[in-house]
Amino acid sequence: MAINAVSFMSPAQSTNEVSQSNQITSANAQQQFADALKEAISSVNEHQKTSDMMTQKLISGGDVDLFEVMVAAQKASVTLNTTIEIRNKAVEAYQEIMRMSV
Repeated sequence: MAINAVSFMSPAQSTNEVSQSNQITSANAQQQFADALKEAISSVNEHQKTSDMMTQKLISGGDVDLFEVMVAAQKASVTLNTTIEIRNKAVEAYQEIMRMSV
């Protein structure tokens, strides 16, 4: 997607070209959202796995610094809490939409 400078576009060009180039079908939007969600959950999972692996190394006496283990644990905690809050906000938005009268 190319971004043109506003000063170089005429008003007719900007509305016509933008409306034609930015039309996303419902199926494409759903697929993009699903891909973004899968990627985010995968990232959370990777942080959790890294934290678990480093904790196990520390417990077994492996060559790992306590500082690194704590940083990995905090990253895992923050990403999980962020994911939970995003889920809560999405559920809240869905419930609000369902309460709307048509």
